[in-house]
Amino acid sequence: MSKAAGNETGSLGKNAVVDAGKWRTITREANSGYPLKGDVERMVRRRFQNLKPFREGNWWWLTPRIDEYNDGRIVHKKTRIKLAPADVGPREASKIAAERLHPMNQGQESIGSCTPLRVFVDSTYRQAVLPLLASTTRSNYEYVLESRLLPAFGNSALRALDTLMLQRYFSSLKCSHTVASKIRDVLASVLLSAVRFGLLMRNPLENVQLPPQRTAKRMKPTITPEQFHSLVGLMAEPYASMVYVCVLAGLRVSELIGLRWEDVHVDSLTIDERYCRGDWACPKTSGSAATIAVPASVIARIQQLKEADVTINWGAHGARKTFKLVRSDAPESLVFQSVRTGRPMNDGNVLRRHIKPTAGKLSLDFVNWQVLRRSYATWLVQAGADPKAVQGQMRHSRIQTTMDIYAQFVPESQRRAVKQMMDMVGQSQRNVALN
Repeated sequence: MSKAAGNETGSLGKNAVVDAGKWRTITREANSGYPLKGDVERMVRRRFQNLKPFREGNWWWLTPRIDEYNDGRIVHKKTRIKLAPADVGPREASKIAAERLHPMNQGQESIGSCTPLRVFVDSTYRQAVLPLLASTTRSNYEYVLESRLLPAFGNSALRALDTLMLQRYFSSLKCSHTVASKIRDVLASVLLSAVRFGLLMRNPLENVQLPPQRTAKRMKPTITPEQFHSLVGLMAEPYASMVYVCVLAGLRVSELIGLRWEDVHVDSLTIDERYCRGDWACPKTSGSAATIAVPASVIARIQQLKEADVTINWGAHGARKTFKLVRSDAPESLVFQSVRTGRPMNDGNVLRRHIKPTAGKLSLDFVNWQVLRRSYATWLVQAGADPKAVQGQMRHSRIQTTMDIYAQFVPESQRRAVKQMMDMVGQSQRNVALN
């Protein structure tokens, strides 16, 4: 290379790259934000450790340098690791040492993995992931984090949460299988976020097993058609119509509250959005977004809301005021609107103030929105509907969810088989008595 070229190299600085006699300048401002290849190679060389174990007392020891989180900074700190009992031979101790150093030397352990779980949750997960979830899901996840996960693992580095530690935790839980599943779901969300953001190379929760379920699934309550008519008959509008549509159309309460007049057709309803306590979103699953057939009585019940009004208490001294149940029937307007404000309903308020008190008078204290939706599926099953048809009408993403409802009932064919068997047994008994 000529002297002029050498001078040119010096003027370009350390980020210049020579390629087949051509000059290409890669400045820090122009690159992708990731370290350059040379920087990565130097980082790997600096972190590569080829240490020899040593025997001290009754054990073999190793003193590698590992990353630790200290006062908001990641530092490279020397540590002491117990490898094996002293009676293990030098060759075997060296193999064990190589296995312990392998993840760091091969880049399988990122620098960020030394971040404590609590720091990651506070600085990243709560800011980048939780806001994307529905409000009810956020509150449930926050409760599990504060009551279960952060007390158990908050001060542990992410890399310390290996499969064995997590398996011991779940094996020692003293709670129901359902609660353990909820805890696992929240932890999986946190760890998968750490993998996605490059702090972990893999999710250590993948091979963790939950303790087996110790109790059989309980029967899920439903109401009968007679109880349904009694419940609707005692309720005031528009809440009676909400229950009527929820049951006979099989809607989730979030879909019911998010129903607009443009979604109401001659003999069907279109489900394309949902509303839950301040959050608008798409239906629960891709299969939930659909147009479903409904009885003519459901459409008629919805349409009659346009002509109805209601009188409620207003102000002090027993004052009362009358409101139209439907303030606007424009295509984008909601079918079920708050009586006072016209805004979306609050499902919790409707349940506590209107459904529960009325159901209590009928000794149906177990009734809630899920029971109402499940009752619709139950009636389809009792009427002999095909399982796939029930799945489509309920808009379940998995047939197993629909079959769980079927599992609560004994098919009529089995009842006939039992009756035939008992007829045979009875006839045999009579024959023995005659002889």
